[in-house]
Amino acid sequence: MDRKTIFVTGAASGLGREVSRYFAEQGYFVGLTDMDMAGLAETASLIGDGKCSQHELNVTDRAQWKEVVAEFSELTGGRMDVFFNNAGIGAGGPIQDMNDEDIDTLIAVNITGVISGIRACFDMLKATPDSCVLNTASAAGIYGAAGLSVYSATKFAVRGLTEAHDIEFQEHDIKSRSLMPGFIDTNILSNVNEQSNMTGKELLQSVGQEVSPVAIIGPAAWDAVHGNIVHTTVNKTAKQLAFAARWFPGRLRKQMHGLTGGIEKSLG
Repeated sequence: MDRKTIFVTGAASGLGREVSRYFAEQGYFVGLTDMDMAGLAETASLIGDGKCSQHELNVTDRAQWKEVVAEFSELTGGRMDVFFNNAGIGAGGPIQDMNDEDIDTLIAVNITGVISGIRACFDMLKATPDSCVLNTASAAGIYGAAGLSVYSATKFAVRGLTEAHDIEFQEHDIKSRSLMPGFIDTNILSNVNEQSNMTGKELLQSVGQEVSPVAIIGPAAWDAVHGNIVHTTVNKTAKQLAFAARWFPGRLRKQMHGLTGGIEKSLG
């Protein structure tokens, strides 16, 4: 394949859809994957015929990973310039109120699924000069988010994985990068909280949290893939959080305490 390629998990909506659309506009052939095939079809319709492929993928299924990556390899002649390791789920609540199934699912998708994806795509990335793994982390991976402790822990894990692979993969000419967005206006914030009768977006805004339009994620992903910065913070809130976590952790801790209720309810 003459065109560059990007393989995207969680492409049926949100960040995955927007990054897929943006890279397709830049001339990339896009491998779209998700469990939501109807959503994938919608994403594909935004990109256009001949510019993408669609694959059903449950990131917790290692055998399916191998099958889907093999399908993509046949279409691209073994070329994978970018692997956008994006699929993830958000769930909140105090850890004592979460059930075992929710915790296991969070870890299986947000950590194990990310690792399985890197392992499944490694050979294609290694065979493609100047390739890149782009993991979706989160501002919750900058400083622990009370009320989202398990989710936050999974994103710290993604951050550590990215940093380790940035060093480990240099000999294979593979870059390792992460996106660390604050709150982005996607489907995850559209659910209505029963107690407040407000959407997650409205709850966050009511406690002074910035919710950025999803359109900012495409250029941020592009810059991350083509730049030299390991972690790309996305939106003003994430940038301020990274600065405060480094230089004013005590002050940040007090601020985060005051925001716990709104953040927890927005994803609960």
